[in-house]
Amino acid sequence: MKIRDFAVLLSVILIIVMMVIPLPPLLLDLLIMVNLSLAITILLVAMNTKEPLQFSIFPTLLLLTTLFRLALNVSTTRSILSERTGGQVIETFGNFVVGGSAVIGILVFLILVIIQFLVITKGSERVAEVAARFTLDSMPGKQMSIDADLGAGMISEQEAKSRREKISKEADFYGAMDGASKFVKGDAIAGIVITLINIIGGFIIGMLVHGMAAGEAASTFTLLSIGDGLVSQIPALLISTAMGIIVTRAASDGNLGSDITKQLFAYPKMMYVVAGTLFAIGIFTPISKGLILPVAAIVAGFGFFLQRNLDKAESQEDETVVEEKEIDAMKSPESVLDLLNVDVIEFEFGYGLIPLADKKQGGDLLDRVIMIRRQLALELGVVVPVIRIRDNVQLGPQEYMIKIRGNEVAKGSLMLDHYLALKSEDDDSIIGIETVEPAFGMPALWIDELTKEDAELYGYVIIDPPSVVSTHLTEVIKRHAHELIGREEVKALIDHLRETTPSVVEELIPQQMTIGEVQKVLAKLLKEKVSIRNMVTILETLADYAPSTKDPDILTEYVRQALSRQITQQFSPTGEPLRVITVGASVEKRFANAIQRTEQGSFLSLDPDSTQQIYEVLLEQVQRVQQQGVQPVLLTTPGIRHYMRQYLDRFSADIPVLSYNELEPQLEIQSIGVVQISGVNEFA
Repeated sequence: MKIRDFAVLLSVILIIVMMVIPLPPLLLDLLIMVNLSLAITILLVAMNTKEPLQFSIFPTLLLLTTLFRLALNVSTTRSILSERTGGQVIETFGNFVVGGSAVIGILVFLILVIIQFLVITKGSERVAEVAARFTLDSMPGKQMSIDADLGAGMISEQEAKSRREKISKEADFYGAMDGASKFVKGDAIAGIVITLINIIGGFIIGMLVHGMAAGEAASTFTLLSIGDGLVSQIPALLISTAMGIIVTRAASDGNLGSDITKQLFAYPKMMYVVAGTLFAIGIFTPISKGLILPVAAIVAGFGFFLQRNLDKAESQEDETVVEEKEIDAMKSPESVLDLLNVDVIEFEFGYGLIPLADKKQGGDLLDRVIMIRRQLALELGVVVPVIRIRDNVQLGPQEYMIKIRGNEVAKGSLMLDHYLALKSEDDDSIIGIETVEPAFGMPALWIDELTKEDAELYGYVIIDPPSVVSTHLTEVIKRHAHELIGREEVKALIDHLRETTPSVVEELIPQQMTIGEVQKVLAKLLKEKVSIRNMVTILETLADYAPSTKDPDILTEYVRQALSRQITQQFSPTGEPLRVITVGASVEKRFANAIQRTEQGSFLSLDPDSTQQIYEVLLEQVQRVQQQGVQPVLLTTPGIRHYMRQYLDRFSADIPVLSYNELEPQLEIQSIGVVQISGVNEFA
């Protein structure tokens, strides 16, 4: 057993001992203050509970506090009758609180007893009785509801067990409260009897034992008895109030204070009615206008303050109605059939990153995800599906994972109390935790708030953790955009286009191509990060060439050539010369000879030696260009562009491969490297 367990047991034993052993007045004062403090504590705890079961020990605690209070009554009665004193606290209540008047003290005491006995205790007793009866009557229905949810797969076995235990505890709690209310009722009766005994017994003992006059004995012992009754009934009244709060509380999301302020002031305009009524009373009645008119003004001002906050909250709800619908869709409960579905995009994170998604803790990840979807719709022309955001206890506290159709495609970790500083190759003056920027793989450091300013002075790029996540998520979606566009998504895009340009759609679909064939072309474009936003040009080009070929690779090349202006601006947005690595004639000839054409389509069949030799030369050129700070772009003839792309997919899918026909004629091209199979570099 722990020390606190021994302390509780010892306290109960000492309560019993108090009834037998006389206690000095100083110790009685201390115990009376403990009794008052305990009563206040119980009342405050009762007000802050969200549901009664959170204070399930209350019936037993009610018995112990009642016993403690009665033990104090016995001890103070012994002290009053034997020593003509009950301690400083009792004398203060007898003289100061009731003004030293025995009559006033008796009246105040009786009023407190009536309030406790007839109002609070009686009402609480009835509520507890009815609650216990209804709880017992509803148990079979609740059990059947739990069994039905469990059978439908809406809850787990563990959750079902937890709900059954809660129902059983509720029945036990309200049954115990129904009986415990009798303690308070008996305590009130005992308080009256003990006070009368003290007054009558003190009057007799004062004259016979202490030799006091009748008036003196009556005055002395009456005030002490009333003081004793008050110090007992005030804590009893507080605990009775706590009992009433407990049994009348319904389960809610907040405590008593938040519920009262939220519900009582839910209609701010009613405060104007109250203020108007007070104003009318002040005008048409003799009540002092200097008293009631300021109160009316305060009530009206309070109503204006509440109304302004309510209007502000409603405007914010109107602005975020679309986002809330998406969030609600992500938070909706899953049925058994829903478990068979695979989310297109999932973002999972450890419990340490919950503040990223929790708006109450300042997280804006949900808002950033909405902006990412809008950004990618503009850049790539695709509608990114709703991103499922959830926590995953299997991940580390600071880890997160991105999944595409149920499979992990990227992973990273964050330090929420740090910043990511992109490390400069020529500077090592900043000290931090070595890491790698997850989106682009650049070396970086995690630095704290104190180091942030120094890092900015040295030219480091500083990124906060939410921006790190959103950038990583954006790049992952761009890299896997071709996996996100299926037949349903293509059909939605075409149906949207049908509203503005129906002739283009009707000419192509379904006479010349199916939705699936169009989807293959669009996926190939997205795989190379070519936007499909210009759907009119894409469908018109397909309508032009679909009668002659159904090969998606060939149709994709025709579409890329039709999008030459878009591709040119994508790789040369400022109109400056496009610096490229060109494919030499020897490599193009080797590729052309390695193309195998069959009935199922054409493919590249390079021998291992040529594959390795071309790769080594290409890698050398790419590294040299990157050292110059230039993004490598490979330029080749239209005939082998597609096959060169297939070849590079094995080694580096991030290197763009363009053909001469995909660039605008007026664009100036500068060759900064040539891929020759002989290994000799030629520069233009």
